[in-house]
Amino acid sequence: MPRPETVSDGETVSDGFVRVGGTAVHVRREGWGPVCVLSGGLGCSWFDWDPVVPLLAPCRTVVRFDRPGYGLSEPERGRPTAVGEVERIRTVLDALGLPGPCTVAGHSLAGFHVEAFARLHPGRTAGLVLLDAGVEPAPHPLPAPGLRDLGARAVAGTATALAVPYLFGPAGRRLAARLNTVRGTDPAPAGLVRRCYRPGRALRAALRENACYLDVAAELAELRARAPLPEVPVTVLAADPGCGTPASRRWLARQQALAELLGARFRVAVPAGHLLMADRPDVVAQAVLDSS
Repeated sequence: MPRPETVSDGETVSDGFVRVGGTAVHVRREGWGPVCVLSGGLGCSWFDWDPVVPLLAPCRTVVRFDRPGYGLSEPERGRPTAVGEVERIRTVLDALGLPGPCTVAGHSLAGFHVEAFARLHPGRTAGLVLLDAGVEPAPHPLPAPGLRDLGARAVAGTATALAVPYLFGPAGRRLAARLNTVRGTDPAPAGLVRRCYRPGRALRAALRENACYLDVAAELAELRARAPLPEVPVTVLAADPGCGTPASRRWLARQQALAELLGARFRVAVPAGHLLMADRPDVVAQAVLDSS
């Protein structure tokens, strides 16, 4: 159970671990008011939301967690699935004593997870925010999911044995962040980056989630066919670097099509890279507040 860490201006911050299916999941809770859950994309850790949280905590209870292998969370053996991530969100909220409706916000891959949560737990959903979320119009699961997952784990295990994450993990994280922000910087604290990306668990988690990406997308497509979204505010927020390239225009068109599919409000954060929490925390926070 997360434990109180600091109290400042009436805002309690707690940080700790919740057991989900036997795996210790790192959870951070801060602020007060209506609840919002922030879930990062592939390779992200809880601190990637740091620029956004101060804008929400004065009027929202903000819950962040690391999926298995990322941040401070333990790795897990089970293959990544949309339903498994829905259960993770539900268990975290239950452990925190937050049974009421909340706004769920998911970045990139986690957009699949939070949309699935809204469809499977409509009574616990107050709003849905998809931040530059994954878009797969007609996904089909690939064959041999177990073998693909086994292969991802084997590659990660070999790389870890050769000290690849220890030697290059933080630098790889920094490079990925710089390539996905218009500012070309990574605002994450250097100490936390070393702590979270030197162990092999982050590489293992990223390879496994990538290997199962289309499976999770297909799982969500099946849910869309049988489980409608609740009648709550839904926002699709797309990142636009402002360069007007054909690739960026195609991406914005796909994001707008997702908004139309879901009957959602469509907004654009500009200029912003894929890690739009770092580039435009103000726009991200406003999208969450407007969907609460």
